[in-house]
Amino acid sequence: MSAELANLIGGIVVLVDLAIRIAALIIVPRDRKPTAAMAWLLAIFLIPFVGIVLFLLIGNVKLSKRRRERQVEIDRILEEDVDELQPATDAATWPTWFRTVVEQNARLGALPAVPGDSARLFGDYEGSIDAMAADIDTAERYVHVEFYIIAFDDVTKGFFAAMERAVQRGVTVRVLLDHVASKRVSVHEATFAELDRIGVQWHFLLPLKPLKGRYERPDLRNHRKLVVVDGRVAYTGSQNLISRDYDSPKNQKRGLMWQELVVRTTGPVVRSVDAVFRSDWYAEVDEWIDDEKTVGRAVEAASAEASAGLVCQVVPSGPAYATENNLRLFLSLVASAQERVIITSPYFVPDEAMIYAITSAKLRGLDVQLFVSELGDQGSVWHAQRSYYGTLLRAGVRIWLYPAPYILHAKHLSIDDDVAVIGSSNMDIRSFNLNFEISLLVRGASFVADMREVEEEYRRIGRELTLEEWEKEPLSATFLDGVARLTSALQ
Repeated sequence: MSAELANLIGGIVVLVDLAIRIAALIIVPRDRKPTAAMAWLLAIFLIPFVGIVLFLLIGNVKLSKRRRERQVEIDRILEEDVDELQPATDAATWPTWFRTVVEQNARLGALPAVPGDSARLFGDYEGSIDAMAADIDTAERYVHVEFYIIAFDDVTKGFFAAMERAVQRGVTVRVLLDHVASKRVSVHEATFAELDRIGVQWHFLLPLKPLKGRYERPDLRNHRKLVVVDGRVAYTGSQNLISRDYDSPKNQKRGLMWQELVVRTTGPVVRSVDAVFRSDWYAEVDEWIDDEKTVGRAVEAASAEASAGLVCQVVPSGPAYATENNLRLFLSLVASAQERVIITSPYFVPDEAMIYAITSAKLRGLDVQLFVSELGDQGSVWHAQRSYYGTLLRAGVRIWLYPAPYILHAKHLSIDDDVAVIGSSNMDIRSFNLNFEISLLVRGASFVADMREVEEEYRRIGRELTLEEWEKEPLSATFLDGVARLTSALQ
């Protein structure tokens, strides 16, 4: 190669590199949080060609314009659909802050707060699956099932059998499962074959099929977990429909087992949980479920069970929305707390606003506690999570570590003595920006008392991480924590 040609190629490379950097300064910060923008710019400036390819692949946090327009249409339908629900009659007695939080949730997620619901917590992994199967066995009209991960294995076979019996009785059974997450499971082929065999109507959520015109950013996922039976009973929470070790040889080798928390609800709120399923079904199948057999007037379920005097509101969130509905809910609750804030999250990688809200709550004199796992199943997320421990501990936040070999996968937040949230959403940037999630806001002292018992069990079997212990962490570990924290902002 001649010197002139080498100089020409070198000059072109320099110009392209400069063009990439200038374009990045213009494009990347647009409509993006400063921390995310800085992380992307750093990646592009340090490794320009690799960085720009990554940005083109996963730099857009929102779904396609068509999918976002579909969400606007869904919200309009939901507002009309839930208009028949009886609004909470005691709203005048609510604290002003709670009334405004409910209003915010309704504006963002289109679903109202409703009265008279019962809510029962399940911390027993197989017990919750068995309870769902038992309720499916009572179905007379329809069953709606939606999970991030569904697997047919020894733990879930009873659930599958209940769905099969329902189909044989003439009950309509619809199933939604995330495409990428469920296909990663070792038993996915047997799972899909079993769904076909038992005759349920099933479809993938966010299918990654670019050759068939179905393509979004590949790491945008539907992370929701819910079951609805006849509009009478609904389940939601952190648990996927899979064995406790996720049918993973790697997890089995490490002895890892997941610890979850699921809530069973009855009453008008079931209609709201079902609305989330029906919106996802419409988004993926292009069919709105509104026949009398399915929707019906099932809110009569607030019968003898619904005597706890609870107020419940479902808050859907995800990349199809213009804003981070779950993050706004969490921020509002933490900022409104007057006595205590207790957070349980398996993947705790908050943004700056959330960290400021949590540490400010402690500075206001509140009892602030965080429950996380002692070990992690995802190395980069675990290190990113650890990077916040020093800040939290120095602010006075108490951190409790759930013991190995368990992964504390439960996701809930409680404030004071009468308000809590449980659902599928982690307290991390991925859940705020990239995942479709479902959160259930509950106001009621009896429900929070039950959650307090769960939290006390976490303390009993776990241990508290102290600032003194944390400051003895080796530099090599905290270095990895910092790098992971930086890359976690690449949203």
